[in-house]
Amino acid sequence: MKKLFIFICASVILFSCKEEPKRTDFVINGTAKGVYNGIRVHLNSIDARGRDKIIDTKMIVNESFSFEGSVEAPTLYNITINSIKGKLPIMVENSEISIEINKDQLTESTITGSKSQANFTAYQNGIKAIEKDIQAKKTEMRRGFKQESGTNRNQLAQEMEALEDKKLQYNIDAIKDNSDSTFSLYLMNQDLKNPKIDIEKYMELFNNLSSELKTSETGKALKTTLDTRYNAFQKTAQLQIGKKAPSFEAPKPDGSMLSLDEVKGKVTIIDFWAAWCGPCRRENPNVVKIYEQYHNQGLEIIGVSLDGSRTQKEPKKLWLDAIEKDKLTWHQVSNLQYFNDPVAKLYNITSIPATYILDKNGNIAAKNLRGRALELKVAELINQ
Repeated sequence: MKKLFIFICASVILFSCKEEPKRTDFVINGTAKGVYNGIRVHLNSIDARGRDKIIDTKMIVNESFSFEGSVEAPTLYNITINSIKGKLPIMVENSEISIEINKDQLTESTITGSKSQANFTAYQNGIKAIEKDIQAKKTEMRRGFKQESGTNRNQLAQEMEALEDKKLQYNIDAIKDNSDSTFSLYLMNQDLKNPKIDIEKYMELFNNLSSELKTSETGKALKTTLDTRYNAFQKTAQLQIGKKAPSFEAPKPDGSMLSLDEVKGKVTIIDFWAAWCGPCRRENPNVVKIYEQYHNQGLEIIGVSLDGSRTQKEPKKLWLDAIEKDKLTWHQVSNLQYFNDPVAKLYNITSIPATYILDKNGNIAAKNLRGRALELKVAELINQ
């Protein structure tokens, strides 16, 4: 009886201790017709800077290859194949994924089995149409710039800018629609390479992502980049085009103080320069010409000198000599503190020449224009 009890217990243990279900991982099964045996296929992760890092390599055998692994969340990878140009973006999730490689055009390969890939493919289809229009416009612009008509060139430039804005808005909409997909992190990283993006908008987009995305390693790296860009933006937020130009006052050559509010005209140029600045001095004749042409119509200029560097023995004398030699007859001010000048700091000046062009309301209409571009902008504002 005792032996029978032991046998029953052993049987219960044997048949009840089943293998734990294996956690669902991803399997990528690929077919590569026409690709020789032994050619290596690489599965690449993409870092926060958009660079590929090989995480697995397989060899093609009988026109087939396979990858296995696991991801915490759907993740964008790139597949690359030795001897085949380009890379194939693929959204990998823990499921069975099939790929039919197109060896003549890798990006035209077919991927099925990944829900995230379906979202990514839908995005790609839309963005390709916009990028096709952009390429066509670039070709048109190259032909247009060979023509003499400045009006036509400006129109083409405006059309190109509109297409670039359309592409950026498409990305923004895709990020909103995929707030729980790592694909959004990828898109945001790509867009952050564009210095013209609305950083406040992208901070809002990031904050609306799922908590899983925001706390992922890629999400944390992206947040660091966003914070850096946002902090830099905050320093210059008041200096964006359309904003009211910050007020200031500074010493004139005779020591009396002059404020920006006393100078403002129908158009006002704040010109940051210095006697030691070669490019500034070379641009001065053009500024003199513009001033002589438009001063009687309402143009005012206030020159802010950044003289006062440690290499200048007599900075004030050099400043005054440059004013006289270059025939700068408009208002001039300087604290003679080089780039530590309070006005330069107020306007975030890190290099010269630098200009701010203000409209009749004292709002910033343009920045850092020179030569013909400066003249055209002044004429445009004068005639408003």
